[in-house]
Amino acid sequence: MPQRALRNISLTFLLAAALGGCGGSGSSASGTGQLTLGVTDAPVDHAVSVNVVFTGVTLKPADGSPVDFTFDSPRSIDLLNLTGDSSELLLDGVTVPAGRYDWVRLDVDAGTPNHPDSGSSTIVIDSTQGPENLLIPSGSRSGLKLVRGFTVPADGSASFTIDFDLRKSVVLANGPANGKYMLKPTLRLVENNDAGHLAFTATASYLAATCISGTSSYTVYVFSGADATLDDIDGIAPEPVTTVALHDPDADGNYTGTAGFLPAGTYTAAFTCDGASDDPQQDDPNIGLVDAASMSVQSGGTTSYTFQ
Repeated sequence: MPQRALRNISLTFLLAAALGGCGGSGSSASGTGQLTLGVTDAPVDHAVSVNVVFTGVTLKPADGSPVDFTFDSPRSIDLLNLTGDSSELLLDGVTVPAGRYDWVRLDVDAGTPNHPDSGSSTIVIDSTQGPENLLIPSGSRSGLKLVRGFTVPADGSASFTIDFDLRKSVVLANGPANGKYMLKPTLRLVENNDAGHLAFTATASYLAATCISGTSSYTVYVFSGADATLDDIDGIAPEPVTTVALHDPDADGNYTGTAGFLPAGTYTAAFTCDGASDDPQQDDPNIGLVDAASMSVQSGGTTSYTFQ
């Protein structure tokens, strides 16, 4: 990991703010703690790579000014390499004031709809063509902000993973950037100590019986709760928590994939032969989600399920 520096505000001032609070509900805890923060991804079908250039991370204490970590040099991360239970760290055990935080923001270098070629984040749709600029509408102004509270314990540590769901997020832009690809991030912040994984297999015989010959965008949709209502991705509830693209790396006819970093609890998983037909900007009622099943995720474990 590259060395990082605090900007805009000194650590001495931050600690003074944390230690000097008047107490009571919502006030920060005294002292410091360690924070680890990684990123992962649920993949999209119509891209070869999605390289997001991260320039830093900003944290907002509930009772203090923002804490800024700026990377020594920008970090280009291909999110499509971070599927399933894979992740990459942005912050690795950094020391921060202990207490409650209101939000975390990922600072990125990316084009905007009015200035589509201004950033260095890119997307590759076809391996025979070169990369295109990736637009992130708020990227240059406010970064990728995830407004969800979390706590760093005094003299302790906290570890989180931010999940990008590219199947929900990569869309074609309209307006001045019409035809350009845009990242409208759908982000989940997951506490790693409370997370587990779901590993799926669709057997060759199941695929032959379920899917029309020639379809190959095998996808599992994962919804929160048992016996959940199934729906496509369209920005209207119910929405899947995440999706899993299944692949056959050893060419044995069985397709596999993992839904990583799910909070412990009960979920419903359903299969579709053609996840690539799901447009996140509109209702696609005919994507054919079938064979729904309820299953549980345990903290620190992987639950396996086979469609057969």
